[in-house]
Amino acid sequence: MDTRGPETSGLDTLQDAAENLFQQLQEHFQALTATLTLRVEEMGHRIEDLQKNVTDLMVQAGIENSVKEQM
Repeated sequence: MDTRGPETSGLDTLQDAAENLFQQLQEHFQALTATLTLRVEEMGHRIEDLQKNVTDLMVQAGIENSVKEQM
């Protein structure tokens, strides 16, 4: 027999629901964080590739040395 009153049972149910919601939010946040981290890393690689391509084009155009001298 349950010696707890209806108020205690209701609070337990509310606490369980809150804990479930918090767990779901935490899982979604972790998934979003992983996705964002992956996309930022991909963007970093693309930027590095772009920098390399720009440098290669500058070398082909013969202006690499003049740009380095300006810096």
